[in-house]
Amino acid sequence: MKKTTRIIPAHKNIALVAHDHYKPELLRWVTENKEALQGHFLFATGTTGNILSRETGLAIKSLLSGPMGGDQQLGALISEGKIDMMIFFWDPLNAVPHDPDVKALLRIATVWNVPVAMNRASAKLMITSPNMTKEVKIEIPDYAAYLAERL
Repeated sequence: MKKTTRIIPAHKNIALVAHDHYKPELLRWVTENKEALQGHFLFATGTTGNILSRETGLAIKSLLSGPMGGDQQLGALISEGKIDMMIFFWDPLNAVPHDPDVKALLRIATVWNVPVAMNRASAKLMITSPNMTKEVKIEIPDYAAYLAERL
């Protein structure tokens, strides 16, 4: 597929997601990085977003709960270029009933070349990167060219 570019702005749209057993870990990470996160626009699946907002006071746009469609909502936002990066503390040891939704969310993040941190170490590297406060150019699929070839 042909590629084009898009600019990730200095003020990023960040998705925050966590499976049930990892919500406390994400809350701890968000609390530790609250100052750095305040300069960005935050989105989260429902339960996670409400917990994070209540406990940290950060403004977070909460979508539906993941199993109720929140994962698909985030996927749609990624496809529309409205999410710039995602922090997803997932549970690698316990199966979740909405596992196909989780895989679809991770797949669409990969398709659209959205940076994804899946644990504390990668989230720390992301949030402390000098690129967190700069515009960054990334390659994405050239969907217009794709459609033009197919029609």
